[in-house]
Amino acid sequence: MVFVLPLEQDFGWRRSSISSVYSIYMLATGFSSYWVGRLYDKYGPRLVYCGGVFCLGLAFLLAGSLTQLWQFYTYIGVLAGVGVASLGTVPATMLVSRWFRDNKNTAIAISYAGFGAGTLLLVPLSQFFNDWFGWRLTYRTFGISLLVILPGLLLLPWRRLAGGLEVERAASRQEKQPPPVQPMTVPAAIKTPQFWALSQTFFFTGMGMYIILVQNVAFLIETGVSPMTAAGAHGMAGMLSVFGVIATGIMADRVGFKFSVTTSFVFSFIGLMALYLLSVELSYVLLVVYVLFFGCAQGARGPIIGGLSAILFPSAGAVYGVVYACMSVGAASGALISGVLYDVTGNYHAGFLLAATSFLLALRPFWLSRVFNTAATQ
Repeated sequence: MVFVLPLEQDFGWRRSSISSVYSIYMLATGFSSYWVGRLYDKYGPRLVYCGGVFCLGLAFLLAGSLTQLWQFYTYIGVLAGVGVASLGTVPATMLVSRWFRDNKNTAIAISYAGFGAGTLLLVPLSQFFNDWFGWRLTYRTFGISLLVILPGLLLLPWRRLAGGLEVERAASRQEKQPPPVQPMTVPAAIKTPQFWALSQTFFFTGMGMYIILVQNVAFLIETGVSPMTAAGAHGMAGMLSVFGVIATGIMADRVGFKFSVTTSFVFSFIGLMALYLLSVELSYVLLVVYVLFFGCAQGARGPIIGGLSAILFPSAGAVYGVVYACMSVGAASGALISGVLYDVTGNYHAGFLLAATSFLLALRPFWLSRVFNTAATQ
């Protein structure tokens, strides 16, 4: 997000052209998530995680030397997208869900909270580096840092981590290890209403969130907020997402999916309304409301969908990869549409309205479909 304005100023690219990289990035993340799930099912997490760090580090390193728009799309869109898919929610959900029978959603939510913690650190740090050293050195620094940690990542006990609770218990009692669970195939999953309900929720959640997230730093700067304050607000929202994601996972385990997801979308609506009012009049009270509510809801639906997928399709990384791809397509659509709407209208009002509509469509299956309520009892 913090690279949008520097690239626009240096190269004179249109806002829609720059924001389109998020569409390419999310499509690359989504379409590679299926293959990430298959690789995880077949080879385990070591190949997936280490490959992801390599792709992401290489992408940032190359982005420090870009001169053409197609290079930006290739490095940050495609290569970084593949890297993030390999480090993201698909392998994390498969890995964590094998260690927990009870409180599965809480456990997955805690692992998801790492994304928010990273946002808190890296967004303001990126803005600081951009201001003092330029965007090229910022990209290169992140790329080198990732490649440096790769050897240490290779040494982690991945086989034991991938085994799960039942394998660990059998090994401690010196018993024969239980046979691995045969995951449901993607063609079989597509025939179920559960798959399409998950996909609908994830698609429209991704669309609504990325209409806002792609341009929120640029939007705040254009309303009169200083660049460091705008980046800090984004980072603070990321920090709050840590608590929001964990709280939503706990609520899902305690009171069910419908209440927890509905609460998260109510928070998103309140944050979205505060952001809209900021476009009318600059108010730091509204900025605080936006950060507080939108931040707490940011990413909150991810562990819910991941937990539901783990319950409905156990050990099926490829199936969750396809579900996650639907979110990525929605996010890619939102990122592209947000830039186009801004170029056409010159403001963010139409994007805000579309984001609100997307949130309603994402919430719909939790109120009209029985499959989620059935899963809560399993």
